Amino acid sequence: METLTELNQEQLRAVTHVDGSMLVLAGAGSGKTKVLTTRIAWLVKTQYVSISEILAVTFTNKAAKEMLHRISSNLNMDSRHMWVGTFHSISLRILRSHYVEAGLPQNFQILDSSDQMGLARRLIKAANLDEDRYSAKELVSFINNNKENALRATSLIPDGLRSKYWIDLYINYEITCNKDGLVDFTELLLRSYEVLSTNDLLLKRYQLQFRHILVDEFQDTNQLQYKWLKLLRSNSCQMFAVGDDDQSIYAFRGAKVANMRSFLHDFAIQEPVRLEQNYRSTPNILAASNAVIGNNSDRIGKELWTNKKHGDQIRLYEGYTEEDEAYFVADEIKSLDNQGVNLNDVAILYRSNAQSRVFEQLFYNRGINYRVYGGLRFFDRQEIKHVLAYLRLIVSPNDNEAFLRVVNFPARGIGAKSIENLQIKANEHNLSLFQAASLIEGKPGINLQKFIDIIRNMQEDTKILDLPETISYAIETSG
Repeated sequence: METLTELNQEQLRAVTHVDGSMLVLAGAGSGKTKVLTTRIAWLVKTQYVSISEILAVTFTNKAAKEMLHRISSNLNMDSRHMWVGTFHSISLRILRSHYVEAGLPQNFQILDSSDQMGLARRLIKAANLDEDRYSAKELVSFINNNKENALRATSLIPDGLRSKYWIDLYINYEITCNKDGLVDFTELLLRSYEVLSTNDLLLKRYQLQFRHILVDEFQDTNQLQYKWLKLLRSNSCQMFAVGDDDQSIYAFRGAKVANMRSFLHDFAIQEPVRLEQNYRSTPNILAASNAVIGNNSDRIGKELWTNKKHGDQIRLYEGYTEEDEAYFVADEIKSLDNQGVNLNDVAILYRSNAQSRVFEQLFYNRGINYRVYGGLRFFDRQEIKHVLAYLRLIVSPNDNEAFLRVVNFPARGIGAKSIENLQIKANEHNLSLFQAASLIEGKPGINLQKFIDIIRNMQEDTKILDLPETISYAIETSG
């Protein structure tokens, strides 16, 4: 266990806080994850709080995995039953347990961002709208933004013809998702918030369970996430939020740094704990960053410092073009290489993946070996999404998104016109695409029999298989 003796004075003050809720202003590199995970261990070991009475939420799966690893290591216990995860994963856990109360089918499916975009395109096309004026990207953004503000389509009032079209598309989007048992990422949080806020017995159950709610990266919470947290908290629950108002960069995603000031007010916190000792950077870097950040007007305020040596001075180079920047960087790397610096110790940071192209092209020409980290995620690869679609159809053949993804993959001679006719028939009879295909299978010009048979055989044959065997079977049988 990470012991209390390893903490500095302010970290210790935060970890052992007992009187009400607390906001911890944690600067970059100040050990905020260590504080949060050590506090959970301290609550369990010294305050005799059951691990089931603690809810800890963060924003990314990577951060949640790191928190779980540290907590389970500190407490030397199985982490499977801990309530530690992202806002979305905790919401999903609640909805899986209470799907009936949430008005969802038991085997509801998660609509990822790619499938959500595909559904948006089909709705725009079905409404005979100009796809240049009404793009799928704008529609998805409109839907997600309203959901993040806890606004359903039926609660919106149009202020013009364009907004009326957006609202009508949002209504059709919700109808489609409800009919097909689909839940997008923003819906997870909104639906769990709605089921808790409208079901007093269910809400009371979770309020009685969670005596301590801990939130990481609090500066990134949006309006709905903050309302969700306030809803779950009972009068006897201690809220413990860790965040940095100077690191709030997700306003475009609905994050509200003002939630930090609201937190101080709503939970009667006189003064936050400030973690200002930095363990990552040199004084020169901290002095520069403090000077820049100090110009932000709407910040609660802190000043980072460190015991490290001063280190190298910061150098600033302004290139005229992106090619000029790349040449400068390449020259610097060549110079370091000539000085015997290992290229593994050199890193280039850029804001978007598109910016890597000019560097990669120049490095290739200059003979500089490099590696790009990141890129396309495993579950975003088309072949993986195809396999997942087959698995989804085995569980829920009425999943229209999965059906459309693989009905003609591998190619079975089922063209766009056939799919369009199938969608018309499904809409006319209020059926899923799979149900509609089953009705017209075998008729001339409709080559769906093979696909329907594949899915039915998969459903039957996988009943006795475990998950790895089912995946292998689906890959082989689907072709």
